[in-house]
Amino acid sequence: MSRRLKYYFFIIAVLFVGTAFLSSCEKTRKEPFSELQIKDMPALSARNFETIYTDSGKVTMVMRSPLVMQYTGEDDPHTEFPEGLVMLFYDKTTVPQASLASHYARYKEKEELWELRDSVVVISEKGEILETELLYWDEQKELVWSDRFVKITAKDKIIMGTGFESDPRLTHWTIKNVSATIYIKDEQKGNTGN
Repeated sequence: MSRRLKYYFFIIAVLFVGTAFLSSCEKTRKEPFSELQIKDMPALSARNFETIYTDSGKVTMVMRSPLVMQYTGEDDPHTEFPEGLVMLFYDKTTVPQASLASHYARYKEKEELWELRDSVVVISEKGEILETELLYWDEQKELVWSDRFVKITAKDKIIMGTGFESDPRLTHWTIKNVSATIYIKDEQKGNTGN
């Protein structure tokens, strides 16, 4: 056998073995995107989000957020506002009657429950200001509550304590463990006398 013929047999043998090797590897090859965890990704996301709710043509609420992410998974469908949320509430006027703001918010679809975290500030229709680090708003039960420190500033006093419950309009609220009450008129009188 000539050298040239041995060379061709060698090349054919290498190609045959290589083809058999590659074809066996091809069966176990996975698609590059098959292992992505799509369920952990939001179904919808938007930047500089604003939505307006109306009733009979009149604005009832305006909601704004720098980033909104909606997750539609069967186990825990929810909407997150990781960069904060502002809500303005209207009552048949063109000027907001109440507002809510926080640096983080999450709305759980099944429970109809809002979780507001980090520098939560709520201003009621009466002008009272509620400040806390964690606040829940249950739409079904029409209940707002917190188990954390809260501070409420009214026209004539500031009340601080731990634990809070109220109706959604903050017209009837209770602080469970009051730690301090400061009467503003008394403080102003004390400051003018000095």
